[in-house]
Amino acid sequence: MDYQGFFEDALADLRSEGNYRVFTELERPVGEAPRAHQHVGGATRPVTVWCSNDYLGMGKSALVREAIARTVMEDGAGAGGTRNISGTAHLHVELERTLAELHGKEAALLFTSGYVSNWASLSTLGAKLPDCTILSDAKNHASMIEGIRHSKARKVIWGHNDAEDLDRKLSALPKEGAKIVAFESVYSMDGDISPIAEILDVAEAHGAMTYLDEVHAVGLYGPRGGGIAEREGLAHRVTVIEGTLAKAFGVMGGYVAASAALCDFIRSFASGFIFTTALPPALAAGANASIRHLMGSDMERMRQRRNVAKLRALLDQHRIPHLANPSHIVPVVVGDPFKAKYLSDTLLEQYGIYVQPINYPTVAKGTERLRITPSPLHSDADIAHLAGALSALWSQCALSRAVA
Repeated sequence: MDYQGFFEDALADLRSEGNYRVFTELERPVGEAPRAHQHVGGATRPVTVWCSNDYLGMGKSALVREAIARTVMEDGAGAGGTRNISGTAHLHVELERTLAELHGKEAALLFTSGYVSNWASLSTLGAKLPDCTILSDAKNHASMIEGIRHSKARKVIWGHNDAEDLDRKLSALPKEGAKIVAFESVYSMDGDISPIAEILDVAEAHGAMTYLDEVHAVGLYGPRGGGIAEREGLAHRVTVIEGTLAKAFGVMGGYVAASAALCDFIRSFASGFIFTTALPPALAAGANASIRHLMGSDMERMRQRRNVAKLRALLDQHRIPHLANPSHIVPVVVGDPFKAKYLSDTLLEQYGIYVQPINYPTVAKGTERLRITPSPLHSDADIAHLAGALSALWSQCALSRAVA
């Protein structure tokens, strides 16, 4: 077999479809956020970042950086091993206590990323619970899909955010056997929010566990940043809440929060936890500082919401179509992979605006978009510059504008 030719042909197909991904090489000096330096051909140029998942800028926060730097100097750079073999630090235990407190659960369990926490937890629960069926929302993240697939449990897909379809699917299953309803609170590509109360009502009526991915909500919603479930007073009804430390909290890592027995079960059986090196203690210290701060401060959330509203208003003024949703994510749908990439490239090269195109397979073909995430660090001038640039390019590309 011509292995090299196979790889090259597959990449050529991606390019011909407009779905080949190009990384933008950046330096992001702390004092200049949301501005960064793009490296191009041995030189650098300034750009403003509009697609970061560091939603509140906590990765640049002095208190987070100081906690990390202090811990590195005192404790070293790495964890020293898996949690089972010399890798459990006091800072890991402290962070897990904070996460359990944040979500009102008995316990929490740390992972190296949100992807791993979903993959490891769902695969373990699905594989170990007797005669298990996992009912997955049609738009769940790839990490959840992979975890479910790896579990080899029976999988049933229900209509996106459709509690009535979930009820039908659960009603069609045998009463015997375990059932897990897996869904998200904020969906990252469309920015829509699930009807958590309705989903919980259906799941509870059928005796099903619930597994809620809050990665795009923790830190951002609820009086203490506990997510949509906290905001709506529903966290106590959710069996497992999964989250990340890498988005609104600005660091790295993932976790699940649940009962002490369930967390201990995953700790004891999940290969994705048992056989991987633990999160560096310095990152745990930084995450703990970030979470503790956001549990008591609403300032960052309020500034972000103000900027989201300002951007949406300006996009409406310029009649730039964007998906209406109640979240912090502003998807500007282009509907063509080549035009989405052209818009992204031109924004970067001519306007100093960095916003990555989102193409298939992350989103369905025909729904290609620019996914914009305003932060508290963007200024009114930044927002006006972005909206004006999009309007100019919309005319240049002869794209349809929203109906006034």
